[in-house]
Amino acid sequence: MEPWRTGITDSDATGIWVAGYDIGSLMQRATFAETIFLLHQGRMPTKSEGKLLDAILISSADHGPGSPSAATARLACSGNRGSVSSAIAAGVLAIGDEHGGAGMACMETIGKGLALKKSEGISIEEAAGRIVDEARSRKARIPGMGHRVHSHDPRKDVLFGMAQEFELAGDGVAFMLALEAAVAAKIKPLPINIDGVLAAVLYDLGFAPVFGRLCFIIGRVAGLSAEVAEELAREKAMRIRIPVEYDGPGPRELP
Repeated sequence: MEPWRTGITDSDATGIWVAGYDIGSLMQRATFAETIFLLHQGRMPTKSEGKLLDAILISSADHGPGSPSAATARLACSGNRGSVSSAIAAGVLAIGDEHGGAGMACMETIGKGLALKKSEGISIEEAAGRIVDEARSRKARIPGMGHRVHSHDPRKDVLFGMAQEFELAGDGVAFMLALEAAVAAKIKPLPINIDGVLAAVLYDLGFAPVFGRLCFIIGRVAGLSAEVAEELAREKAMRIRIPVEYDGPGPRELP
């Protein structure tokens, strides 16, 4: 049987190495965010890159018990208090295209728009406008735009501001800002949500599109662990009972 191949981690009887770096040295000298960067890119980030990824993970950590992932984790915990792992896994499974998972699609949209800019020799603003026109023709939603609670996501200013301060903001951030303006002009004003913000910054940090979803999952697990711990500490088993109104047929007999 052929051995599995990996460039991520190696170990023997006396040591562990992550992308060639000794785990003990990382434990003493690197942050968790820097280690996540190393795991996914195979290199240590600069301090500014590490701080920016750390801020992204914090921004994704939690958004209240009513968010789909947290509500699902609490519901699973309410019915199965003996397994915190299954409750957190249930919460992760609730992350998808409509909740926390649009970062991947948004990074792909950014890549598509910037490729269009290059191939057609047009401006970022023109490329963003074409992306909006195409989405309108297909009656498709534009990933990374709009929020059910915020008319302006407060995390946008912080992350984009940090990216600009650290001189790490590039075409990804520029394209999302152009996309926001194009959506406002051609459809209606919609805020860039956290998926769009992290997609832009992660694109400029050189991550692959799939990390747009993975990064949200990594950050949100921290919040889910707290939601599950609070459910166990403060609530009784089976306390979650969702109101249901039956609107089907009344009692009837089989023929």
